[in-house]
Formats: sequence, C-alpha cells, structure tokens
Amino acid sequence: MNEIYSIQPFLGVLISASAVLFIITAKRPNIREGWPFLFAIINFAVIASMLPAILAGNEITFTVARVLPGVAIAFRVDAMGLLFGLVSSSLWIVTSAYSIGYMRTLSEHAQTRYYCFFALSLSAAAGVAFAGNLFTMYLFYEMLSFATYPLVTHHQDDEAKKSGRKYLGYIVGTSVGLVLPAMIFIYAGTGTLDFAPGGILSWAGFKPLLICGLVLMFVFGFAKAGIMPFHSWLPAAMVAPTPVSALLHAVAVVKVGAFCIFRTLTHIFGVDLLGSTGLDFLGLHSINMGTVVAVIASFTILTASLIALSQDGLKRRLAFSTIGQLSYIILGAALLSPKGITGGLLHIGMHAFGKITLFFCAGAIFVTTGVKNISDMTGIGRRMPWTMGAFFVGSLSVIGLPPCGGFISKWFLLVGTLESGQLAFMAVLLSSSLLNAAYFLPIVYRAFFCTEEESKFEKKIDEAPSWCLGPLLFTALVSIALFIYPHIFLTLAQMAAKTITGGG
Repeated sequence: MNEIYSIQPFLGVLISASAVLFIITAKRPNIREGWPFLFAIINFAVIASMLPAILAGNEITFTVARVLPGVAIAFRVDAMGLLFGLVSSSLWIVTSAYSIGYMRTLSEHAQTRYYCFFALSLSAAAGVAFAGNLFTMYLFYEMLSFATYPLVTHHQDDEAKKSGRKYLGYIVGTSVGLVLPAMIFIYAGTGTLDFAPGGILSWAGFKPLLICGLVLMFVFGFAKAGIMPFHSWLPAAMVAPTPVSALLHAVAVVKVGAFCIFRTLTHIFGVDLLGSTGLDFLGLHSINMGTVVAVIASFTILTASLIALSQDGLKRRLAFSTIGQLSYIILGAALLSPKGITGGLLHIGMHAFGKITLFFCAGAIFVTTGVKNISDMTGIGRRMPWTMGAFFVGSLSVIGLPPCGGFISKWFLLVGTLESGQLAFMAVLLSSSLLNAAYFLPIVYRAFFCTEEESKFEKKIDEAPSWCLGPLLFTALVSIALFIYPHIFLTLAQMAAKTITGGG
C-alpha cells in the first residue's frame, strides 16, 4: 500500500469550516443561504477527488503540526475514512437545501448562527473521518460536541436549555472522563497514538484486564454512539429543529460516535487482540472482548427497538430507532469477521440515507400540518402522498428490506454472524428487523389505509414547500439506488475489512 502526501484531506476539513464566512452576508438571506451550497459542493468535490487514489489501494496523508513526541495533528485517508467522508459531505448538500425550506417556512430566528454552526459541525465530522491518529480524532470529536450545542439549544427556551445541558453532560463528560484517560494510558504504554490496521497494543505488553478496561472505556466514552446506558441525551436532543435532528441522527453526531468506536476497536486494539483477550468472569474464560462488545451492542439494539414501539412522538420514535441502528455498526466491528466488518461499515452509509429521509419527512409533516404525534397522523397519506411514500421507502431501508440499501448492509451483517460462528447475534439482528417493521409500518398503514371517518385530513394534495419536498424525495431515491448500485460504498467497505482483518 502506497502513501500519497497531499493537502486534500486537510482541505476537506478546512473548506467546511470556511463556510462560516457567510456570516458577513447575514442581512441578505438569499446570498447567506447560497454560501452553504457553494461550500458544500466544493467540499464534496474535494473529498470525491480522493476516491480514485483510494480505490487504487493508496492512502493519502497530511501532517498539520507535531504536538508531542509521537503525536501529531495529522490526517490519513483510507477506504474506511473516505466512505464516511463521502456520506457526510454529500448529505451536507441535501440538508442545506432542506434547511432553507424548513427554516424559512417557520420563520426561525438566528438563522445565520444556525448555518454557521451547521458548517462547523460538518467540518468536525470530516476531521474525525480523516484523522490519522487517536489524538486528532479526539480533538475533532470534542469540536463537534461544542459546535452542535448551539444547534441543539437553537430555540433557547427552558426545554432547549435543559436538553442542551444533558447533551453536553453526557457526550463531553464521558469523553473527558473515559476516552481521555484511556488515550493517556495507551500513549504511556506505546509512545504513539497512530492508527494501524492490526492495532498498536498487541506489542505493548498490557495485561489482559487493562486491555478489557480500555476497550470498555472507549465503547462507553464515545457516547455519541448512543450505547446504553449513555443514550438518553439523544431523545432529549429532539427539541432541536428537524434539520438539526437529521444532522444529529444521519450524518454527523451519532455516526461520528459509532465511527470512533469502530476505528478504535479495529485500529488501536485490532481484531486479533480483541479475539484473544477475554474476561475471567464467573469462571467463563472463553468470552473474548469482541463478544463482550457484541453483547453490549445487542442489548442496546433490542432495548432501543422495544422502547421505540411505545413512542407516540414521531421524532422520539425515530430517535430510539437511531440508538438501535447505531449499534448495528458497532456489532459489525465486534464480530471480528470480514463480512461483519464490511456490513458494519456499509451500514454507516445505508442507514444515513434511510434515516435522513425519515427525519426530513417528519419535518415536512410538521411544517405543513403542525403535527408531531403518530396518533394524529391517521390519513395523512391522503394529503401528503409523496412525503409518506418517501417515508415508506426510508422505513424499508432502516428495516433492511429490498429494494433499499439497508438490505445490503444487514445481509453482510447476517453473513458476518455465520462467518464468526456467533448465531446468537443473527437472532438479535432478525429480531431487531421485526421490531423495526413493528414500529415503522403501522405509521405507513395509518397514513394510507383508513376510512373517510377515521382520517384526520381532507383528501387534497398539500405537500411541504419544494425546498423540503425535493430533498426527501432525493434521499429516498438514493436509498433505492444504493440497493441497485452499492458498488462504491461496498468496494470501500470490503477494502477496509480486508485491511483490518489482515487480508491485504
């Protein structure tokens, strides 16, 4: 594998952050809202320009500054990072369009501040995706925490402030209390924090109990992934405007948490170490740390899915759905098999397009009708057929059914359970898919299949503004396209899995 030294990954981070320059056009809304499009398109073009080199088996590196001996602010783009970078940068364009329709229609206040911190959040997500070591990833992880706080508390009422305190308390408290000490331990033992496909701890001489503790510190410390019990910030953050919820749940925040855990498990510990290091608990010596992490992820998957069933608020149901779906990604890493790792990485992209479609639909429904609760949506498909049709497509993708991309990622995860001989986790995945169907499909049924007497809406077409409707239709179509043509994401995921498991 060749290394190419290039400024491209740094530009992918810098361009997003530079978008805050549109603050100078705050009094001219049309120009102000045009800037995000321009920067988003340029940013996507820069990130996509790295694709040929990565597909050719190369890695792109760039060092900004040396901080400590063996530690630098540095970027390294590999197949895994580029997959996440492509997802986040492409969805920034779509969410920018959706934000115009949503924020303008509701005449939201402080729109300039909103767009500025939105851009900074995507810059931080790109920094995490392209981080070349644990130190750089941690810096951008924390940057994302503080950049998204003004978005979560956008409405500035008591509920927003309370949710914001919980948000920062969970995600900053865990990263400072768990991730930072774990990072210091690793640096003290190895003298480096650089990522390596086989991990860097196998030669460090750490005792098994310490390795087990470090694994758990990272799994729970990156609380943006929503692993239970550090998950309650996520439903609370639904107080934010819907485009922010879409950003949180499909693109930046939660995916960054899952990505950080995935990267740490595979590039700091390594699959060999996770598969050979176990817990001596009640005389059970055969439970390796991969299985322990898989059990934690499985508990979150099933519990979050069951809680989602009881939620009447549409955004809260989507929030608990996200908590469960994120753990699919972590479960894929914990299976320690090529197919499982491939499925986990694929799910980053497949879930992103399906879930952002669902949040866009929730926002379109609220903008048009003011309705937030599922119990008030009987017959809404008569009034908003395109929106609810897209909601159905997004639901199929998250459930993992054809003809949507979510089927591909869940297929690889299921095969990964067979490949690793962990059939219990196949049962978890299948049970979760049934629960996904149980909390999504009744919404679609309620929207379209009801009598005139049961319907709470007149039978007339009244869709959301085009700036809201267009993006959700686009992401729904992409979800279908990813089933038919998953090749770019699939190739990147397979390349990453091959490197991580020692296949090349």
